[in-house]
Amino acid sequence: MHREVLAWFDENQRDLPWRKSTAWGVMVSEFMLQQTPVNRVLPIWNEWMNRWPTPKDLSSAKKSDLLKAWGRLGYPRRALRLHEAATIITTQHDNQVPKTEAELRKLPGVGEYTAAAIMDFAHKEKSLVLDVNIRRLFARALDGQEFPPLHITNTERQARTELIPEEASTWAAATMELGALICTAVKPKCETCPLSNSCLWRAKGYPPSQTQKKKVQKWHGTDRQCRGAIIDYLRTHPKATESSLSKIWDNSSQLEKCLASLTKDGLITRSRKSYALSD
Repeated sequence: MHREVLAWFDENQRDLPWRKSTAWGVMVSEFMLQQTPVNRVLPIWNEWMNRWPTPKDLSSAKKSDLLKAWGRLGYPRRALRLHEAATIITTQHDNQVPKTEAELRKLPGVGEYTAAAIMDFAHKEKSLVLDVNIRRLFARALDGQEFPPLHITNTERQARTELIPEEASTWAAATMELGALICTAVKPKCETCPLSNSCLWRAKGYPPSQTQKKKVQKWHGTDRQCRGAIIDYLRTHPKATESSLSKIWDNSSQLEKCLASLTKDGLITRSRKSYALSD
């Protein structure tokens, strides 16, 4: 399995810039890639690394500049968490991304997966990287299931840890790439998969998953859409009144609610009767 997957990766890996970047570049990419596809992240990541190539550079930037540069990546609170993490790295870690999972987990916005990914991809240290693509690949190839359980268990962690070869960082990238490009959630390209002959799910005849799928979050008309519309408007309008914002969102009660939540989250500020991106 190791030989087949690594050989496939050697021939088919995408040329992603953060794979040849600094530890900080890897960390920025991991924040951006949370719930966001690669094609949307690429241009934003390049812009960020040109403007803020080190944690110290980012820590001294205005929040409003970060939110503007975050563009349409979604979940803009990630930008603020990254700013907070950069400040801590600058002041407490001599402008260097921490090299232990314990230290990484103390940073804002860094959970189990992100810490493991930084250890593996940035520091080349063996760590268990389990994103949705890797979990799906292993569930199919090794467990004969269409999808893994909704939540990672200690049994799954133990089993996947035992799979990690000496080329740990390459293995993590390879299995992630294979899951993202070939062993996709819908219409997997089994005919081009290097594990097609040994895949247990395929051997069983592709039985449908018994795992209850996560509900797809609606977008149109939601608070998320309203919050996104407000942030987008404020990116191009330094200040805006509630009256001007009502022209982009006609549900006044929802608009008021979202303005309050954005203010509470530190994404925008209110000055008298106008709103602006936080500085």
